[in-house]
This record gives sequence, C-alpha cells and structure tokens, in this order.
Amino acid sequence: MALLGLSLRSQFLCSNPTISKSRRVRPRLPTRFDVVKMAVATPTTTFGFKNLMETFAVDVQRAEGRPLNVPLIAPFTIASSRLERVENVAIRIELKNGCVGWGEAPILPFVTAENQATALAKAAEVCEVLRRSPANTLGMLLGEIGVALPGHEFASVRAGVEMALIDAVANSMGIPLWRLFGGVSNSITTDITIPIVSPADAAELAAKYRKQGFKTLKLKVGKNLKADIEVLQAIRVAHPDCLFILDANEGYTPKEAIEVLVKLHEMGVTPVLFEQPVHRDDWEGLGRVSNVARLKYGVSVAADESCRSLVDVKKIAEGNLANVINIKLAKLGILGALEIIDAARAAGLTLMIGGMVETRLAMGFAGHLAAGLGCFKFIDLDTPLLLSEDPVQEGYEVSGAVYKFTNARGHGGFLHWDNVAYKLNFGC
Repeated sequence: MALLGLSLRSQFLCSNPTISKSRRVRPRLPTRFDVVKMAVATPTTTFGFKNLMETFAVDVQRAEGRPLNVPLIAPFTIASSRLERVENVAIRIELKNGCVGWGEAPILPFVTAENQATALAKAAEVCEVLRRSPANTLGMLLGEIGVALPGHEFASVRAGVEMALIDAVANSMGIPLWRLFGGVSNSITTDITIPIVSPADAAELAAKYRKQGFKTLKLKVGKNLKADIEVLQAIRVAHPDCLFILDANEGYTPKEAIEVLVKLHEMGVTPVLFEQPVHRDDWEGLGRVSNVARLKYGVSVAADESCRSLVDVKKIAEGNLANVINIKLAKLGILGALEIIDAARAAGLTLMIGGMVETRLAMGFAGHLAAGLGCFKFIDLDTPLLLSEDPVQEGYEVSGAVYKFTNARGHGGFLHWDNVAYKLNFGC
C-alpha cells in the first residue's frame, strides 16, 4: 500500500546512534481494515494525511518550548492591537528515531487568547504529556494534544505543538509537507500587508512592494474612517495597478464599513476582498455588510475573527453572512483547520489562509499546507517579511511574493536551539 508515492514499509530516514534497532519505532503496516477505511475516506484533500494519522507510529523522546523573540522592522498596528516586537513560542520535538520537528505558537495581543508566559506554561505541560506517552499512532498523540489544550483558549499553543509533531513525522518519512498535504503545488504567491500608518508611510511601502513584485496589498483599516480613505488614496497613487484587500480587524460599525465601500466606489476602486469588517459577534452586521458588498459592489467579504469553530462555519454558511473563510492555524490548530477547510468547501465557501505575526517556522508550515491542498483563493502569509531578523535556518525560498517549497523533509526550517536559549537567559 503506497501513500503519496512512499511505502509505509520504508525505514525511518533519521537515526540516532545511541538508540538500538530494537527501540526504533516503525510504522504499523496497513491491515485489510485500513484498506477499507482508506477506500471510503473523505474528503480527498487530506486523504494522505488522515491515512497517516491512523497508520504511523510515533514515539517522542524530547519535547520543549522556548521563547522566540524577534524584532520587527516597524511597529505592527491594526485596529485591535499594536505589536512592538514578536514574542512567540518555539516548539522542538525529537522522536526516538532521532528525527526532529519544529513548530511555533504566535502571540498577538487581543487576537490570540494566550500571552507568552501562558503559552510557555501550557507548552511545557503538553510537552511533558508527549514525553510520558508510550509509542502510539500520530492520530492518538494529536488527540492527546487536543485534550490537553482544548478550544480557542489554547489554540495557538496547540497549533505550535501539532506543527512540530507533524514536521517530525514528515522528517521521519523523508517527505516535504506540501506532498503530505496533497501535493497540488510546491509554491504559493502571497499578498503583503501595510499596517495602520500615515498616508506618506503607506505610499512609501506601496512603492517598495511594487518594485519587489507584489501584486496584492492587504491594507489594515478600521481605526479611523477618514484616515483610512486618505491612506487608500495615497496607495492608489504609489501602486495604481495593485489589487486591494481591506482588513478592518473588527474595527468598523456596519455603517462605517458600507461607507468605506461607497467612498472606494467613488474613487473607482473595487477591493478584491473585505476582511472582518465588523466585530466578531456582530453577526447581523456582518451579514448586512456582506450583502451590500457582494450585491452592490461585487466585493467578497471574509470572516476571520468571526470564524473560530465548526459551529461558526455552519452559522456563516447557513446565514449567508460571508462568502470567504480565513483559515489561521493559530486560531484553530492544525486538525481544527483541516476540519474547517473541509466544512467550508462542502458549504461552497471560498477559502483564504492567513497568519498572526510569525517567523518562517509557522509560515513555512502554513505555506506547505496551502501549496499541498491547493484550495486557497487568497493567500496572506507575509509576516516573516515584516521582521528585521530571520532566526530560521533553511526552509522555503523567497522571491518577492513567491514562496518556493523544496523537496526538503518536513517544512525544512529549523532554529539553532542553543541560540534561542541564549536569548532567554540574557533577555536579548
């Protein structure tokens, strides 16, 4: 039985000379019952990964979380928060076969539920669970992570730990994540974000991004309607051919959101997407803005903060409240994101993938998933480009707006772990 061109009989590609052959974990061979389950598995977008969850044995040797602090080129301001520097949590998981996986839990105040201290504490708890767990299938261990870190409250940490475990398994198999998640493509093209800044600064950024080859600009709005319009006008002059995504991060009232669309129409500008125009709990307002945007101006509306569960997807679809869902691994976890992707596609909703403010660890994983599935119309995985330092070694290749994923195992990125410890000890 082959899985994405690889045999489940293949040996692990990582090795640890201190571990005897008798202690190395090998994947369970598929039974006839497995074959029946594979034949009826749905949906096909995650067929290979779901099969792997049931058939691949995992034994964790080490698991640890450490602070991942990285300076930004400039403060990142959105309607709901302002970030001066990235203060995330890096996760490292080593299996008993010697293979290592890397993940990242991003922290964005007022967006993620966790702060860094809470995230580190919860990461330590779940890492201890994994270290104490006997060898089991990938699916069972991911289930244990979900039990230890349930719901939206700890979704960011859950995502980081799930990333690291899945990356370690992909390293064991010698397969890149984009192939594991479906193999549709090995590259993506992202937009790039302009945070809430002055019109002059926005124009300067737009001109720079135009030279770098970015065709789509995502503009953060929602704090001041008049200032937002002025920024849009300045960007239009600096990058007249760009496509616009507006992201209000819950900042507008329904009336203000519709007024923005009116003003843009008068300017002859039609955004390709209007993301989360109103407060996450204003369902009636979201539906009203969405109807006006789509029917009068031909603008799609995305639910981001309003979509944090399968229940939310069902409500959005049944109420026709938005026609795009923004998938973010840090608000859903990996398994949660895959469930919502399937539900949204079944409901006929368009998909977007985005992130918080993350390094190339988390963005690399999300990018591989997006490329492998090939089902995202809007891709917003740009925040590593907003950092003044890149702590991640290797990983994907960047050429302007295009990310190219190689055939490296897993997502291919890693940290110098001792350097992460140094930053913790000395407060750098």
